[in-house]
Amino acid sequence: MKKTVLVLCTGNSCRSQIAEGYLRHFAGEKANVFSAGIETHGVNPKAIATMEEDGIDISNHTSNHIDEYRNIDFDFVITVCDNAKERCPFFPSEAQKFHHNFPDPAKATGTDEAVRAQFAKVRQQIKDYCRAFMEENL
Repeated sequence: MKKTVLVLCTGNSCRSQIAEGYLRHFAGEKANVFSAGIETHGVNPKAIATMEEDGIDISNHTSNHIDEYRNIDFDFVITVCDNAKERCPFFPSEAQKFHHNFPDPAKATGTDEAVRAQFAKVRQQIKDYCRAFMEENL
């Protein structure tokens, strides 16, 4: 039976979108993966670009609000920022909760190269986390 995974962040624009992309990639047919935010900010174009650099297409992802998933009985809920963990709504399910606070690449400043480097760094952190999560939980 497929597991259901929700990745939760503040605006569902960067970190949760990257994590959704990698979790889907590593899970294959073993899981249904969703992402949402406690707000919606749209999918960050730089998140799309950084994932494209690693061969993962998230260009069709949408920024979704947590309320859209209230009726899904998730097996796992992963928060990828402290704000979402603190504000995560109660889920009336037996979902196992996981948390890892990744830096927000959308807050990177400096040259275009410096911003791209920060996105790539966070992307690698999320990729490593998602690979390990799937290996340990599916």
